[in-house]
Amino acid sequence: MRRAFRKNIVYVLILLVPFYIFFVKSSTFTSLKFHLVNAISAPVKLLSIPFQEIKKILYYHRTFEEYKRLKREVSTLQARLIGQEEVIRENSRLEKLLEFKRESIYSSVAASVIGRNPSNWNSSMVIDKGSVDGIKEGQAVINALGVVGKIVEVSEHKSKVILLVDPQFSVAALVQRPRESGLVSGTLQGYLKLQFINKDADIQVGDKVITSKLSSSFPDGLFIGEVIQVIDDPQGASVDCLVRPAVSISQIEDVLVILK
Repeated sequence: MRRAFRKNIVYVLILLVPFYIFFVKSSTFTSLKFHLVNAISAPVKLLSIPFQEIKKILYYHRTFEEYKRLKREVSTLQARLIGQEEVIRENSRLEKLLEFKRESIYSSVAASVIGRNPSNWNSSMVIDKGSVDGIKEGQAVINALGVVGKIVEVSEHKSKVILLVDPQFSVAALVQRPRESGLVSGTLQGYLKLQFINKDADIQVGDKVITSKLSSSFPDGLFIGEVIQVIDDPQGASVDCLVRPAVSISQIEDVLVILK
């Protein structure tokens, strides 16, 4: 009986001593607490490393599958976002074109660009409107910014447009401020050349160039571009000018074809 009692006392002491050391606030046992914790934690950490690695191996497949699923979802969302942005841009662009069409005094038809010549991108383009829509050769092609070109070939549902920067394009023009008339034609450099200007004309950089009443294809007053250089040949009888087109040729997506 005494042995059993002694054993119980020993068990109680074994339980109470650690409890006292860890939970009773005493400066005497403070250092002992930290030493004991450090002594116990070091082997525990060493023993836990293999278990952690095994856990990683066991969960790797599940984690990798989850990663692939999330990556597919992100790609899908990015594609949808890009598509939505493109729709918003297209709607905004068409809205501006239709607003310009409503404000225009000319009868016209809206068309979209559906093709270009890869070997000469700035030379011509194909639009999705043809003879059934009232398109004819020689008609003016414009957008909200200004002159784009003119129709040179027509089929039933498509038409070819020669762009204003093509060397074969030309139109009678007027320098708006000094009211000087000349002829605008395309160049291989992407600029326009304004020729046959009076030698004594007061042409300045920044002057606006518009279509003239003398044009047989274009109504007057359409914006062609802006003078960026005046070329004065002392021995010549006239002055030439370089003109920057109002329309960015590489960004044309939708146009108006003036029917009358």
